[in-house]
Amino acid sequence: MCGDDFVETLKARTSIRSFENVSIPDSDIQRIIEAGVSAPSAGNRQPWRVVIVTDKAVKEALAKGAFGQTFVASAPVVLAVCGVPEESAERYGNRGRDLYVFQDTAALTQNILLAAHAMGYGTCWVGAFDDEEVARVLRTPSSVRPMALIPIGVPKKPIPEKRQRRPMSEVVVTGRFA
Repeated sequence: MCGDDFVETLKARTSIRSFENVSIPDSDIQRIIEAGVSAPSAGNRQPWRVVIVTDKAVKEALAKGAFGQTFVASAPVVLAVCGVPEESAERYGNRGRDLYVFQDTAALTQNILLAAHAMGYGTCWVGAFDDEEVARVLRTPSSVRPMALIPIGVPKKPIPEKRQRRPMSEVVVTGRFA
């Protein structure tokens, strides 16, 4: 995929919250995660962990921890993206702990969303959840912080229309702010 095709793929991705009851091959999940971990990270620290969740009870507990977003449990796979703030802090101190780990895991998350979309799967970036509850469900060590939940599956038709983006004139500043 190159040039215009890639840009169109970026522009076509949309959040999917309804999935077919179809399993995803492990090889596809591995390929999606490999795309995720190819994301850049500050100082190449790669302060992330990705938890693959397929167990129904765990997915239901994650949905509950995500303030009742039931579509999380309906996906065949949920990837839980976690950050390890101290891995960033080792090199960058508070800035690594308080900023870079978030940026790095966001880049990984976006790569996962785009790779899954390019492979024909639907995803949704879920950031609204109770941090402590999701950490408890995932049994994360205290050094690991949940950052995003990504339900992945074959989108149920009809696929919702992509929401409108704000006009470029509202979001782009040339040179500097006035």
